[in-house]
Amino acid sequence: MGRGETNAKKRKRQAEAKIYSSNGTSRSNIMDTSKPTAIFKPTKGRDWTVSVALPGSIISNAQSHDLRTALAGQIARALSVFCIDEVVIFSDSGHTMPTLEPAAAGDGYTGMTDPEHFLAHLLSYLETPPYLRKLLFSLHPNLRTAGTLPSLDLPHHMKPEEWCAYREGVTLAGADEHGTFVEAGLRIPVTVKERIPGDTRVTLRFVEGAEEAASDTGQEVILAEAVMPEEPREEGGYYWGYNVRRASCLSDVFTECEFEGGYDVSIGTSERGEDLETLYRGQGGPAQEKFKHLLIVFGGVAGLEMAVKNDIELQKLGVMEAKEVFDHWINICPGQGSRTIRTEEAVWIGLMGLRRLVVGNK
Repeated sequence: MGRGETNAKKRKRQAEAKIYSSNGTSRSNIMDTSKPTAIFKPTKGRDWTVSVALPGSIISNAQSHDLRTALAGQIARALSVFCIDEVVIFSDSGHTMPTLEPAAAGDGYTGMTDPEHFLAHLLSYLETPPYLRKLLFSLHPNLRTAGTLPSLDLPHHMKPEEWCAYREGVTLAGADEHGTFVEAGLRIPVTVKERIPGDTRVTLRFVEGAEEAASDTGQEVILAEAVMPEEPREEGGYYWGYNVRRASCLSDVFTECEFEGGYDVSIGTSERGEDLETLYRGQGGPAQEKFKHLLIVFGGVAGLEMAVKNDIELQKLGVMEAKEVFDHWINICPGQGSRTIRTEEAVWIGLMGLRRLVVGNK
């Protein structure tokens, strides 16, 4: 181990010396690329949100557990990079039970029996701060290779030495009249005055002086307050990860929306939709209007048309075409070379194409 570190340092010095000798640049001016600089920096709080909905059937299209896990990892990375606040997993083949609990008996593998659960399970696990995963997730076949996926490295995935006014935690058993202990990835459990049941995930806001208490090994109490999960975003301006919700069908994506007033702008994606650029041309498009809660919906292998066809509630309402469900019906990649764009690819392409819309809402 020591020899490897020495060799690495030696190679770095040799590279720096080569750069110095070739162009005369002093070593103090050489850019250090060993650490990332793209760290999320909050500016101001925001009360608007961006949601993504997609069918769990995309998991069924993967032919092995490793491919299913990798697919979920790609989706999670896209949601994280583009600061998505909510992801809704729906069934495009008919009604299913919208629960995060396995549909199979016991703790069985659900990659083939309940793909919606499998995808929601993986996305929830990856969004959770690493220091809380063992407390919130038991050993499960769905997660057996989740540790091989690239880290999301979200703003709330903090290390013990990192400090922020907010932090995620899990309550420990044994709450009494003095309050509740919360595991938050610090040197000792955090204390909140509220009595909260054990094994509950909570969002914490630290009180004044907590930073010194966290670093001072002589202090035995770190105080914090339990706050609403939206507060880091609305008050602090942080991107605080995504919430995972399940819906039994496409119509339930809308009717079971947890935001007051529902989604005020919805975008459906399809190769049969209008060119993405039409969103940014002329007046009256979403690029010119502000949204409170934006919803972007992606289809599965058969497209959103199949989700509409299998949705009993939409059929009762007389919906004939999928584009009638959404405010905007767009093609995220006109003139595509491949006959098909996979959903995990469409999420990346679509969110990048709609980036101007989101940035313009700030």
